[in-house]
Amino acid sequence: MSKKSQLKKEIDDVEREIHAYEQKRERSQNALIRAMLAGKKPSKEDEQYFNVFSELIDKARERVRELYAELEALDKK
Repeated sequence: MSKKSQLKKEIDDVEREIHAYEQKRERSQNALIRAMLAGKKPSKEDEQYFNVFSELIDKARERVRELYAELEALDKK
């Protein structure tokens, strides 16, 4: 498999991973918002899930940017 094909596949994989993380984060985000609207303190678990998934999303997005940069560098050669 060529380096370009490998990079494109990895980009697709990471983008799917981001989508899955976003769906999981959305669940805790909804719980946080519901608690805030009800005037209650959100649960620590929901806060923790939200923060963990947000961090995973940020790291995955950074990885996608790196992969796109690598792919772009190959295209310029």
